[in-house]
Amino acid sequence: MAFESVNYQCPACGGPLHFASAEQKLVCNYCDSRFEVEEVEALYRERQDKADAKADAAAATPKPVADDAVQELAQNAGYICSSCGAELVSDGTVAVTTCPYCGNSAVAPGQLSGDFSPDPVIPFKLGRDDVTAALKEHYKGKILLPKSFVTGNHIDEVQGVYVPFWLYGARVDGEVYFDATNETVTEESDRTVTTTDHYDAYRKGNISFKRVPVDGSSKMPDGHMDAIEPYDYRAFQPFSTAYLPGYMADKYDEDADTCQARAHSRMQNSVSSELSASITGYNSVSTLSENIHIDYTAKHYALLPVWMLHTKWQGKDYLFAMNGQTGKLVGDLPVDKRKVAAWFAGISVPLMILLAILL
Repeated sequence: MAFESVNYQCPACGGPLHFASAEQKLVCNYCDSRFEVEEVEALYRERQDKADAKADAAAATPKPVADDAVQELAQNAGYICSSCGAELVSDGTVAVTTCPYCGNSAVAPGQLSGDFSPDPVIPFKLGRDDVTAALKEHYKGKILLPKSFVTGNHIDEVQGVYVPFWLYGARVDGEVYFDATNETVTEESDRTVTTTDHYDAYRKGNISFKRVPVDGSSKMPDGHMDAIEPYDYRAFQPFSTAYLPGYMADKYDEDADTCQARAHSRMQNSVSSELSASITGYNSVSTLSENIHIDYTAKHYALLPVWMLHTKWQGKDYLFAMNGQTGKLVGDLPVDKRKVAAWFAGISVPLMILLAILL
């Protein structure tokens, strides 16, 4: 069954609204009217609640077991744009999108309610112009970057996405045994003697973590999402769908238990690294054994702002991600093989000349 979306439209003229990151207000694409988030939320709250309740009730109704083809069709069932009546196809994780026919932001019913209702949200602070500026800055200083990639590179797609994140709190107790070494080098008449002394080192301690983020979307590359951290959590706002018009939003498709393994690894590595760093005065420190216990104290579901940029160059895909709050941008870049060869030649030729002189 396809349910009708809730479209957040301008109260003045009925045009599409978008959340303007610079002003932190909702702005009409047509008449340029501006509205506070609370105004629009209050205007559409009842309608959104009714749409969500209807979709949640339908989802909770037992259904007969279907074959794989029918199940796949159900997962990709769409919903109806309430502005123009067009049917919008969904993969089951898209909570907010833009109708390609009328341009209105469409909030899919039931996708951000119940178990999928986020606790807080960080609204977008940076816009499309900031993305372009950050990308140009990202290119600077990359001496091996092909010139044609920069001059002829046109980003195929720039999309602001509210990405689902799980935030974990925990107390971690760690106990680690290390092997610390010091080396002494002495010169004898006919040889050089290196003496290595080994020392047992032991460290024990605990630390509390708050809101360790792990993205809950299988569509998002984990490396990119980790690299654009951190977020300033002081900007958290109680969740409201009024922050979403003009952007896409996904609901999680990897639950808290699934994502906890990544949070666990990050906390464990952090504690081990901190305990190791406390051992000083040695040439090297290596871990012999460790016992790290993690007691989880909190678990929250949040939406965080991310700009995704995609382009193709010489048949290859290049993906960039930018923190929609801080502007931190990451992404893979191509390398000019001719520049690499010239760079190595620039090093090897002087080195060969120097060796020839010395020998």
